[in-house]
Formats: sequence, structure tokens, C-alpha cells
Amino acid sequence: MATSELQLTIKPSLSPRELDDVAALVREARWNQLAADWSIFLALGRVYALQSGEGRIVATTATLPYGTRFGWISMVLVAGEYRRRGLATRLMRRAMEDLDAMGLIAILDATPDGRAVYRNLGFQDSWGFQRFIRRTPQRARTTSPPPDIRVRPLTDADWPTLCRYDAEAFGAERGAMLSGLRGRLPAAELVAERAGGIAGFLLGRDGMRAGHLCPLIADDDAVACALLAHALGALDGPLFIDLADDKTVVRDFLEARDFAAVRPFTRMLYESSTRFDDAARTCAVIGPEFG
Repeated sequence: MATSELQLTIKPSLSPRELDDVAALVREARWNQLAADWSIFLALGRVYALQSGEGRIVATTATLPYGTRFGWISMVLVAGEYRRRGLATRLMRRAMEDLDAMGLIAILDATPDGRAVYRNLGFQDSWGFQRFIRRTPQRARTTSPPPDIRVRPLTDADWPTLCRYDAEAFGAERGAMLSGLRGRLPAAELVAERAGGIAGFLLGRDGMRAGHLCPLIADDDAVACALLAHALGALDGPLFIDLADDKTVVRDFLEARDFAAVRPFTRMLYESSTRFDDAARTCAVIGPEFG
């Protein structure tokens, strides 16, 4: 089919057949998203799709606004037989136009292959992170946190305080997005306290290929490692975590527990390199699709 015959639509929902289509795109790319992740975009952002005359989704992207300053672009997927026809650029430009119309700076997380493409579209490098994967399926030996740090399961009563803490670190309120992670990897839903106040938290989600520890927001390395130690002592199976490059102490902690770096990412902003988040507290991001 000619590229010009593919119809670009904004999807208010995805039918069972369309969910099969986007799942096939995720599998082909060897990504990790499930239907629950697409549901977050449908509820809080936009899903763009290019569809064939038969209604098959052959390419996607998605946007997710955060507050009044910035919004995410992600899920840029193209079926193998339709690649190298400019479809990703077509979808990207539409997503960028829509975020700009909302007065939002576009942000994305680029792989090395995508980085050059996005630079040509006007995006600038801001900072980097790497995806780590646990190579063995066994849970780690449990270790005790430092005596001034208490790690415990997250409760509903913690949620308002956690969301305020997260907004200060992320640069925008995203409680509704974080709510989409609740219950998907319960053993990773943890809060760290120090001196009677929140000092960090961890959430997680299930995935097509692995569980994902995300996000990890913490006052310092000791808190981050205490949260991870608690989670890794309770979780079996493969795990991903997308760790900021400057968190070298946390990286050493993960590598000692059989995690290995498998893919770098660069966070890029449209016509800017100035980050919105708190670099000190941003240990691990939710993922390239959510920020």
C-alpha cells in the first residue's frame, strides 16, 4: 500500500483487534509494553495510529501531557514491512504540532539510532540513562537498610504525600499516571522514611518481557539502594530498571546483584537542553514511554 493511502487517526480507544495490532508492533520491536500501558495513553494522552485500508494499525506514536510546561512523545513504532517510508516522521511531526498547540515543550527518550533522527527534528540532548536487566531469575539476598532509613510497603494513606514528593522531583504532577502502575508489581510498591518523613519511593509494573522497577525517586543513594534491596528480596524473574547515568553508586549496587546494562537512552527536549526534573532525586525513570 502507498504511504499516502494510510489514514492517520487519533484513537479514543482500541478494539480487541487493534490491541492485537499494537501488541504485534511491541513484540516486533522487542519492547515491553502491555495493554495496561496503552490504556494510560488513551486515558491521559493521545494515541496516534496509521491504518491500512483494511483497518490494520501499522504505525503508532503517543503523547502524554504533564501539567502546563511539557509533554512526552513515545511509542514510535512502525511495522517492518512499512519502514523507511517516512511514517515515523509523519507521526512525530503531528505529535509535535499538537503538543506545541497546547503550549507544551516536547520531550522524548531516544535510543542511539533514534537520537540522530530526533536531532534533525530540533531536539537537543539533556541527560542520559541506561536500561539494566537482571540476568538471573532468582530474588536477591535480603539486606537491612541503614538504621536511619525505614522501608515499608506503600499504603493508600501514603498516596497524597507520595504524589507531592514525586511532583517536586519530576517537575510536574503526575499522580494519575502513577496510579496506572498501582497493583501491577505489588512487591515493588515501597516507601522509604527518614526522620518521620518520606525520603523516597519505588513503584513497578509488569511487562511483556520483564517486570519493570519504576520510577525510583530518592533523596540520596542510600535511600535508593535500601528501596531496591527490599524489592529485589521479594521479586523473582527478569527485571528491568532504567537508571540515570550519574547514579554510579546505585549502578554498582545493581551490578553486584547481577544486573547488566543493555541499552542507553538520551533524554531530549525540543529546542532546549534544560531538564525539568530534580537530578539529585531522579534515580530511575518510569521508562522511555512515560518519562
